[in-house]
Amino acid sequence: MPPTQLTRQVAARIVDYIRSEQVSVGTRLAERTLAEHLRVSRSPVRNALRLLADSGAVAEAERGGYTVVDTDPDLVTETEEGVDETVYLAIAGDRLDGDLPDRITESALARRYSLTPAQLNRVLRRASSEGWIERLPGYGWEFRPTLTSPQSYADSYRFRLTIEPAAILEPTFVLDRAAVEHVREQQQRLADGAIHELDNVALFNINHVFHETITECSRNEFFIEALRRVDHLRRLVEYRRSLPRSSGVVRCREHVEIADLLLADRRAEAAERMREHLGTVTAEKTDT
Repeated sequence: MPPTQLTRQVAARIVDYIRSEQVSVGTRLAERTLAEHLRVSRSPVRNALRLLADSGAVAEAERGGYTVVDTDPDLVTETEEGVDETVYLAIAGDRLDGDLPDRITESALARRYSLTPAQLNRVLRRASSEGWIERLPGYGWEFRPTLTSPQSYADSYRFRLTIEPAAILEPTFVLDRAAVEHVREQQQRLADGAIHELDNVALFNINHVFHETITECSRNEFFIEALRRVDHLRRLVEYRRSLPRSSGVVRCREHVEIADLLLADRRAEAAERMREHLGTVTAEKTDT
């Protein structure tokens, strides 16, 4: 699904910042610093950086954040994004179906999906940034492991059921109020009906940002990285599998409740509500 207007606006402001401040190639862009400079929460900055990564303007840094790749970038058009999204999902689907080998060349992908070099570059950058394909040293690309069996998918939810409530109770937990208010607002919009307008990709992206935003407040890098890793692994499966939208509305309301408890500084209750929420979703999505 194309980026929201807010994401586009923040991305454009980041581009203006890169140009006006004459930020050099290789400079690291930190979410927190950009959020403070632009006076927005970290969530829209995170989404904007992902959009810029898809366009090739920035790239994910090894130790988190992003680095500048192009100091005078142009954002792709909505038409280009629509084509990219279609191809992206086709590659993801073919990979899940076992129709693509573990290793593949760019020329093979370009031929199979009738892609221009620019289109191929954008799609590979996105898949790479989302963690399910990586460039091989020298030549070609390799698909990284994803969750494909029902058991591994169920295990991922059991793991989340363990770490996410624990992250809320960490002694280092510091609420990022602006970020939590932002994701709460997103969830409220979904619960109010917007969920019926979104496809599985867009819904997954909004929901995983909600959970990652809360876990990031723990300030525990092991919890944070573990959840990101699990989200990368389950991403392709979630693109195909989601709850009925009627059930999704209920889960979004539960997200709002969790956010409200955190904003009211009722962490113990929020952790328990998170545990109940994930337990229900685990049962619904894995038929256990």
